Amino acid sequence: MIGAEVLWNCLRQAGVEVIFGYPGGAVMPVYDVLPASIRHVLVRHEQAAAMAADGYARATGRLGVCIATSGPGALNLLCGLANAFLDSVPVLAITGQVSTTLLGRDAFQETDVFGATMSVTKHNYLVSRAHDLPRVLNEAIYLAQTGRKGPVLVDLPRDVAQAELPPGVDSAPRLPGYKLQREDNSAQVHRAAEALAAASRPLLLVGGGIKWARAGPLVLELAEKAELPVASTLMGLGTVPADHPLYLGMIGMHGAVAANRAVQECDLLLALGVRFSDRTTGKREAFAPRALLIHVDVDAAELGKNVPADIPIVGDVGCVLRSLSSLVPERRRPEWLARVCSFPVAPGRQGVGVRAVRALARATADLARRGDLILVTDVGQHQMWVAQHYPFYHPRTLLTSGGLGAMGYGLPAAVGAQVGCPDKTVVLVTGDGSLQMNLQELATIVQEKLPIKILLLDNRSLGMVRQWQEMFFQGNLKAVFLRGPDWTTIAAAYGIKAWRCTDPADLEDALDQLLSEHGPGLLHCPVPAEEKVLPMVPVGEPLDRMILSWRRGDEP
Repeated sequence: MIGAEVLWNCLRQAGVEVIFGYPGGAVMPVYDVLPASIRHVLVRHEQAAAMAADGYARATGRLGVCIATSGPGALNLLCGLANAFLDSVPVLAITGQVSTTLLGRDAFQETDVFGATMSVTKHNYLVSRAHDLPRVLNEAIYLAQTGRKGPVLVDLPRDVAQAELPPGVDSAPRLPGYKLQREDNSAQVHRAAEALAAASRPLLLVGGGIKWARAGPLVLELAEKAELPVASTLMGLGTVPADHPLYLGMIGMHGAVAANRAVQECDLLLALGVRFSDRTTGKREAFAPRALLIHVDVDAAELGKNVPADIPIVGDVGCVLRSLSSLVPERRRPEWLARVCSFPVAPGRQGVGVRAVRALARATADLARRGDLILVTDVGQHQMWVAQHYPFYHPRTLLTSGGLGAMGYGLPAAVGAQVGCPDKTVVLVTGDGSLQMNLQELATIVQEKLPIKILLLDNRSLGMVRQWQEMFFQGNLKAVFLRGPDWTTIAAAYGIKAWRCTDPADLEDALDQLLSEHGPGLLHCPVPAEEKVLPMVPVGEPLDRMILSWRRGDEP
């Protein structure tokens, strides 16, 4: 076989069934032998290839794969790879590269992809010898999917892809420096169990690591046994059903009042698969000030990185939860539960954006409860309205850009989710700013016959930036006004049915029409630009210093 055939053979052996990509000169030998057994989704921009692979991985739990050519093609992957890196998503990126004899000579479409992607990948390779290719590919596939998952890139020079390899070339991974957590952490687990049993006001905090460990049922088992209220980060939404009596909601800058207050009042915080980002903790020095912190994570580098842990535990969160559940006694905490349930909900003024999200929740309630709906968001006000007001009942049913906050993520991620889960309903909630960043992928969903439903909340501005300027920059509005297209005409030009809903009273009927459409559809919903996402914790403030309402003149 030649190197390109080895590539496809390794992917098939790893169970890869679909890739997202865009061809070009340096990667032509790879495309030349693309097997019929692997589905190739032709995106319209390489950034979308990486983000679609990310969406595919999040929705399915399997490895997402993207491919691009050298130079501009490879560099266009970077935003999507950074997104997967910060949210710990297993993605394999294959990039074409100029021949090894041309490296370092500024050849046509040559860039240092190895150097450029070093900070946004879990690991990366430049394959300079054909004999190394089988081993490198198997290592990359293994690295992406083990431990703390993440993107891995393999840069493949053209001559290596065309070189012939004899049978029997060594393909076994050799990773002497890659150590998964295997040592005995039972002493720390026993300490955690004793602390948990003694606590009067414990709180369980779940993050994105739970879904990759497939540990949602174990979280519920422990919470119900020890009667632990549960809060979630943005990435942990869906771990515990939204209607569970122990669930308090999301914490953080735009978190629920009850969840944020519980964090600040608890005497023990059991954090599972979270990394304590600044948007989650608020003022770090004032985060959970009364609590003994037990932090469980598969990545030892996260323990103590942002918030000091009193009992750090390195390991698979599922394994740790099984041990904890066996050690923690049953206990009822009626006073603490009554306390957290007494915290006000503080929904704030229900603007058009919130009303649209809640109408969507009602229209898709049965699908959501069955786990047959995947909701994808872009980044901005609509993202937080969804996190606050859409109830999630299952893991992998919310796909959103958390750590990177990448506008333009939603449409390609929805492509990946729908390709990976063809029997589920995929709904994208997006804004006019985000949708225009990867608008070209409307062509991809039509060409691939993907029945994605799009709810566009259009405030004709960069809504979250405008909100900050109004609230914290004395209303000095700069560079936030967007003049968008006629959205129904744009959708029609791509061959997508579209509707416009200008009266919030008509939202229910409009959403029913959108959801009943056999193919893709777009519902354009204008939203007043002045609407805010509340509650909100200002930067540098503790989580219990929430802004619950705001009007012009309140700015500091």
